[in-house]
Amino acid sequence: MDTHSNILKYKHLGIYTQNENVVYMREDCHVCISEGFEALTRIRISNANKSIVASLNVLNSDILLPNEIGLSDAAAKKLNVSPNDTLYVSHLEPIESLSHVRAKIYNQKLDYNAYNNIITDIVEGDYSNIHLSAFITACAGDRMDIDEISDLTKAMIASGKQLNWNKDIVVDKHCIGGLPGNRTTPLVVAIVAAYGLTMPKTSSRAITSPAGTADTMEVLTNVTLSLEEIKTVVEKEGGCFVWGGTAQLSPADDVLIKIEKALDIDSEGQLIASVLSKKAAAGSTHVVIDIPVGETAKVRSTEMAQKLKNHMETVGTSVGLNVKVVITDGSQPVGRGIGPTLEAIDILKVLKNEADAPKDLTERALLLAAELIELSGKVEKGKGLETAHQILTSGQAYKKFLAICNAQGRFSKPVLAPYKTEIRAETPGVLKRIDNRKIAKLAKLSGAPQSKSAGILLNVHLGEQIEENQLLYTIYAESKGELNYALEYKNNHNDIITII
Repeated sequence: MDTHSNILKYKHLGIYTQNENVVYMREDCHVCISEGFEALTRIRISNANKSIVASLNVLNSDILLPNEIGLSDAAAKKLNVSPNDTLYVSHLEPIESLSHVRAKIYNQKLDYNAYNNIITDIVEGDYSNIHLSAFITACAGDRMDIDEISDLTKAMIASGKQLNWNKDIVVDKHCIGGLPGNRTTPLVVAIVAAYGLTMPKTSSRAITSPAGTADTMEVLTNVTLSLEEIKTVVEKEGGCFVWGGTAQLSPADDVLIKIEKALDIDSEGQLIASVLSKKAAAGSTHVVIDIPVGETAKVRSTEMAQKLKNHMETVGTSVGLNVKVVITDGSQPVGRGIGPTLEAIDILKVLKNEADAPKDLTERALLLAAELIELSGKVEKGKGLETAHQILTSGQAYKKFLAICNAQGRFSKPVLAPYKTEIRAETPGVLKRIDNRKIAKLAKLSGAPQSKSAGILLNVHLGEQIEENQLLYTIYAESKGELNYALEYKNNHNDIITII
């Protein structure tokens, strides 16, 4: 191939495509014609320093000249190109790891080398969203055995940077999710770090929920920190609350999460690999996993939770982690707030020991903090809860929380969205059921997590006697359109809250 004939001049188009690398060329471009490129072909784009793989979009307009090439913002950032830079275009060599994906589609067992090849190509950006979707789907539905989950986890750990804190004990926790408002992580970090343990907490943004820990903490402080900044904060305060995406810890996970969100799929094997690879890469040694179980939680049965517990602990051992799984009640949302700002308000109420602080959030955070303190071996079994309670009620946890926030760059008070609607009970009775999935969906339709101050403020919990016209919850939104959109969903789903 004559590479000189495949030279094009870069033009910035300003097109955002999430993580997908996309390249734009005119249909009458000499490269398109000579190479026989068609729309959606995967091709390699290179400059003097780097190359990427991108999906081709063919234009039939004057946005580009025939000798120009455009890139999506994601692709341009990866290549670090500027307008009028020279780019080279070529056919993509076969991606050999796709043969392993095809094998998995037909339910064949893969080994470490196969998973490592797949993950390496994902991190390199060689997989399109179609390829990623195929891999995620092929692994879903209980199609990975325990050895495969361990191998995938190890491959994901090896794919990025790994932190070393030079300490014998580094603690962490994770909640499997599916429970709106279950924002225990910032509370646990504050308690445990105030106790003196090291807890460098990297968290994800929302996958299928109205808020992830990183989304909630971003209301209060900066969460996008470099590895150097994370180390500085942890060395100073013993803990942090940061988004894991910028730290390049298990980077394949960040790519896969976006596709899982689009598919609304949580594969058990990939869920375990996702969680534990991040913990191991972050340098953790002792990890507590919270698995809420409920009819409308992510994990719906005790049997499934027990299986997940066994797999988590087994895979944890295989990658050098001391994992303790706690199975908790997932029958209803935790706390009152559902959405980043509303959850941040709950966190501050608990830390400040305010009278109207949500009791269930407080108790759950204390339980998990106690489990971590005991798992570390620093206190004898049965004494963790008393220790955690004393740290919280004395104000030590709040003081530590503020110190970590300030070390990360700021502490900001949460501000609620300007538009709201109160939803009241139409009939009296006992509150029998709250659908976790539907109330989370309602919060998302109100704008959360993209609109940080949007969401649901819940006023009731299971088992309460409800009076007619009693306030059940308030919907907050940053625009009238989003508020109306959420209300339309609420009006079409009368079973979000069931009163009998």
